[in-house]
Amino acid sequence: MRIVGGEFRRRQLRFPDSAGLRPTPDRVRETLFNWLGQDLSGWQCLDLFAGSGALGFEAASRGAEKVVMVEKAAPVLAALQANHALLHHPASVQIWRGDALQYLDSTTARFDLVFIDPPYRSGWLDRLLPRLERVTTAATLLYVEAENPVTRFGPWHRVRYGTAGEVHYQLLQQDTDPREARDCT
Repeated sequence: MRIVGGEFRRRQLRFPDSAGLRPTPDRVRETLFNWLGQDLSGWQCLDLFAGSGALGFEAASRGAEKVVMVEKAAPVLAALQANHALLHHPASVQIWRGDALQYLDSTTARFDLVFIDPPYRSGWLDRLLPRLERVTTAATLLYVEAENPVTRFGPWHRVRYGTAGEVHYQLLQQDTDPREARDCT
């Protein structure tokens, strides 16, 4: 896997084979960051199912002030830490061992962007929704990869959508005063 933009552009990252691990393809990440804009300076990002770290490292590469990567599986966590070292330990990246629900229950931090790419057919989206209020604001964007299209997710609605093979990826924002929402349309 390679980082497609920003400070770490073209850097190759390694990750282990692991059941259910589906790194977000380069083309999809490129599309996502075209939607978001190339410069994430000052953004606080949360990658709830970090896996390969593709999304979180890409956000850090594009200037995010803080990127928290949450991962439970020990071999995948070790690969995240090794890739963090390969990039010379960017201070913006924090790696947290545990599952997404544990993290959401333990933090008081708020985020501008939350990446949600859980294992498929496991009910994670339904379990996450009641806890997301703890880490989001009215302007928080959600990026969701799922086996099916997601048009609404609690107070969030889809503003961008694409498919890559069997993966449906979408960017969602809350129903808020249009002056408060980030411009992603």
